[in-house]
Amino acid sequence: MTGQMAASMELTRLSKQIVEFYERLSSWEESVVRDSGLTTAQAHTIEMVGHSGAIKMKDLAEKIGITTGTLSVAVDRLEKKHLLRRTPHQTDRRAFLIELTPEGEACFREHHEFHLKMTRKIVSGLTASEQKTFVDVIEKILKKI
Repeated sequence: MTGQMAASMELTRLSKQIVEFYERLSSWEESVVRDSGLTTAQAHTIEMVGHSGAIKMKDLAEKIGITTGTLSVAVDRLEKKHLLRRTPHQTDRRAFLIELTPEGEACFREHHEFHLKMTRKIVSGLTASEQKTFVDVIEKILKKI
């Protein structure tokens, strides 16, 4: 087997593993979010705002990887559920900050706890060194996508 063929097989194997990893995480996430009355995307929007604190719409859209128009619709829905609120930016008249309401804060804490539990389970079979390597690799990958 040539080196090129072996590399191609490894890339195919990695591709299959990434898809399987994504599907398992998504399924796990869906099972938790299902009873909350939120979509997974809404729960993750709340999670992002919870981690960042008050954040400009443009910056939040960038973090999530969607357009500001799509985010605006999502924020409208989350405002109706009293989980997020828009407040005018103090120095940029054109911008709004998105922040959690007290209900949104409670939702964030609950969902964040789920993510911590999930992460503990995922890394439970890894050594401390492997965990650090895993974090470093994920950070590198996130910068590329």
